[in-house]
Amino acid sequence: MKIVDLRCAIIGKSPVVRIVTDQGISGYAQAETWKTYLKPHILALRDALLGEDPRLVERVMRKIRQRGGFKPWGSAVSVIEMALWDIAGKAANVPVHRLLGGKVRDSVRVYNGAVRFPLAGHRPQDYAADLKAMMQSPEGFTIIKQPIGFHSDMKRAVPDFYYGDPTASPLHGALDRGPITEKGLNLFVDCVAAMKEVAGDKVGLALDCGPGWMLSDAIKLARRLEPYSLMWIEDLLSGDYTPWVDAGSYRELTRGSTTPIHTGEQIYLRHNFKELIERNAVHVVGPDPADVGGIAELKWIAEFADIHGIMMAPHGTANGLLGLGALVQVCATLPDNFIAFEYTTGDPSWWYDIVEGLPNPIVVNGKIAVSERPGMGVDLIPERARPYLEPDDQAFFD
Repeated sequence: MKIVDLRCAIIGKSPVVRIVTDQGISGYAQAETWKTYLKPHILALRDALLGEDPRLVERVMRKIRQRGGFKPWGSAVSVIEMALWDIAGKAANVPVHRLLGGKVRDSVRVYNGAVRFPLAGHRPQDYAADLKAMMQSPEGFTIIKQPIGFHSDMKRAVPDFYYGDPTASPLHGALDRGPITEKGLNLFVDCVAAMKEVAGDKVGLALDCGPGWMLSDAIKLARRLEPYSLMWIEDLLSGDYTPWVDAGSYRELTRGSTTPIHTGEQIYLRHNFKELIERNAVHVVGPDPADVGGIAELKWIAEFADIHGIMMAPHGTANGLLGLGALVQVCATLPDNFIAFEYTTGDPSWWYDIVEGLPNPIVVNGKIAVSERPGMGVDLIPERARPYLEPDDQAFFD
């Protein structure tokens, strides 16, 4: 089997990769929503793939892995890796999890990071109402992550939240940083207290907090949050689109409180998790398969974290329905340090009409059943997806 083409189309808001083989088997993968600018970066890797056997995933990846970088630039390499695994599974007529060592769980827990409702404001009662709405969603989530602080509009909407001025950048992930005010810190903690009063011990609460916090403020916040038994607080110091790790500062933060500290969604490759894990600089790591280099890279990081006593909660909120299939397959194989992965939805909603392989309902009591379909388990239906192709992508399924 040989690769004869690499194609990329923008479907809805997402770059979608198709690797075409000479035996009629195609592999598909989806980059994070909003990253339409990745298309030329993906296609730039085409010549390196042509003529290779897609079932030899690692051999192919050695030719392109050095072309990636921290989020968002690792995505081009990552989606190709997942499309290769999709072909390998289809060619062997087995689900990808069997190629990764086999599943150790029949269903995979997800945490809510994508099912959202309009937030009325940034008062404690607003956050309490929002959490209640998410708890009542039919998915039955057992863990919910709430954006707050620097990872929300709180930094702009609340006067004097911090000693700084938010940027006017239109780009998602613009880094706003600064010392927190006493008013801002007290409001943050009051909002968490209100959410925990609603959640009780029925639902685990995680917080997506930054990046943007100064180390001393982050330690102060983590200590203030200790009474609330949070699942984790995420990306206080770095994360999202920051192209660095800062393991030393994270270690100081982690040593300064019992509140679990989480980071890692922006990191590319296992090498850049090495110091975080070996120094026990965080309690939880959260690589994203669509940014870290793919599912095999994520699995290696999970295994390495496990032997260092660090938990695993992969990111994936905007990875779409093809990305959902990939997350289910790899997370089914992860060791016992796995908590849950971040649930991702179809955006726009017509994505649910152009794929096959999803269970119905998708999430039951906060978990997704592991698919036994060949490949990643979720596939595009060409005749249904074709009407949504952009004019210059009309040959994508030919």
